[in-house]
Amino acid sequence: MITVPLDQNAYHTADHSAGWLSAQLPTASFYARAFPIVFKAAWMARQDIYTDGDWSTSSLNILRALEKSGARFHIEGMEHVCADHEPCVFIGNHMSTLETFILPSLISPYRRVTFVVKQSLIDYPIFKHVMRSRHPVVVNRTNPREDLKAVLEQGCEKLAQGTSIVVFPQTTRTTEFDPDQFNSIGIKLAKKAKVPIIPLALRTDAWGNGKKLKDFGVIDPSQPIHFEFGAPMDAQGNAKEIHLAMVQFIQDRLKQWF
Repeated sequence: MITVPLDQNAYHTADHSAGWLSAQLPTASFYARAFPIVFKAAWMARQDIYTDGDWSTSSLNILRALEKSGARFHIEGMEHVCADHEPCVFIGNHMSTLETFILPSLISPYRRVTFVVKQSLIDYPIFKHVMRSRHPVVVNRTNPREDLKAVLEQGCEKLAQGTSIVVFPQTTRTTEFDPDQFNSIGIKLAKKAKVPIIPLALRTDAWGNGKKLKDFGVIDPSQPIHFEFGAPMDAQGNAKEIHLAMVQFIQDRLKQWF
């Protein structure tokens, strides 16, 4: 399986300059490269031949497409992902479409993984085939009680089968991190499944949210892209303390990056 090349458990985009056209039109440059990657992945998923390795490769190709459009990645804390292959719950803030596309290349080579996603993602034209092939945990975001039930039941089942879960507890994607909107659903899942938590802080506003189509925003290479995984946490501890520690981890990293 092709992986992001790590140096001391980190990855930083090498010094490079995008071509003239990419520098002038980074958004068009990126989508021109990204769409064929997504279409190929969707076709393979429809044929039921899209594997975990293929998903990781597609994700890495999206990362490279962003870099060719001038974007720069800074990925740290990968030792916490690589050190153990046992299932866990990754819990992080949610800023843009970018993390959904990039995280498989960072996690999938080391742990089987899927996401908690809203219903609209598995109904989304073209991309729905890819998402459905990953057998995600699906929520509707209309009834919190039903969503919690779905996450606990489906999530525990997948974790017991060895699949890690990525949870974005915020109600929506936003560049502003609001702790009051960062719920404890991921902690409850990890506690019930008796698996560890790996906190995740990210900054991905280089891929903006679109005005008409939220998933197709402007690509701004001047905004650095950051991912950092924290040390595993024991979910059987005090839930309030765990929640506060995760919030602090994310807030501290965002202060450094903005």
